[in-house]
Amino acid sequence: MQYKLVDTVKLYLHIYKPQNFNKSKTYNCMVFFHGGGWNTGNYKAFKRQSRYLASRGMIAISADYRIKTVHGTTPFDAVEDAKSAIRYIRKHAKELCINPNKIAAGGGSAGGHLAAVCGNIEGLEGPKEDLSISSKPNALVLFNPVYDNSKNGFGYNRMNGRYLEISPLHNITKGAPPTIVFFGIEDKTTPVESSKTYERNMKAIGSRCDLFLYEGATHSFFNKGNYFIDTLRKTDLFLKSLGYLDGEPTI
Repeated sequence: MQYKLVDTVKLYLHIYKPQNFNKSKTYNCMVFFHGGGWNTGNYKAFKRQSRYLASRGMIAISADYRIKTVHGTTPFDAVEDAKSAIRYIRKHAKELCINPNKIAAGGGSAGGHLAAVCGNIEGLEGPKEDLSISSKPNALVLFNPVYDNSKNGFGYNRMNGRYLEISPLHNITKGAPPTIVFFGIEDKTTPVESSKTYERNMKAIGSRCDLFLYEGATHSFFNKGNYFIDTLRKTDLFLKSLGYLDGEPTI
């Protein structure tokens, strides 16, 4: 489903529905954003997670967004697209059979950054957006996310001196959505210390932040072997605790 047209670039939502999907029902939703440093990647990165959540009774969506190697764009453009995707889902919730008040966003690495920005930072919207409809997700599921865009974090050289506008770690405010985070202790791409600081700052404002650290795990560990199973099971239990899922995990 196309959700946005930027010049000649068409961006799509790739939708995974429960096997027994019924148009007369309303479903809770998870939208994923792939990683790739805002440079590369595609929607297939979260295909397995999406299929699993659909099998558990949610509608899962993997969203396209503009990337540097294809579109010559910046992280700010990617943020605009992520916000547009969530807003489109909420605006069209009725026809998509989605509960507009139960839209979780998730992602890995730069995709986790996009989800976290949508959850924490106002503004950074594209032109012609209907700002009467919120682009803020109701919950976050983050896999080794880029939290810190300062010199101590990741992507500083891509921010043109504007890192404070787009860095989730520097923009946590009261009302931040409940969040679960998975991080590898041996991650050499995104500093693990940023996840600990994020957790502390979230709890300081009274927001839930469940942080799980994995010994020996490196960047993008969550799609591999037992890490995949464990992170997805914990995601299931987290979403269940928020009323997005019923019953026990099937993984």
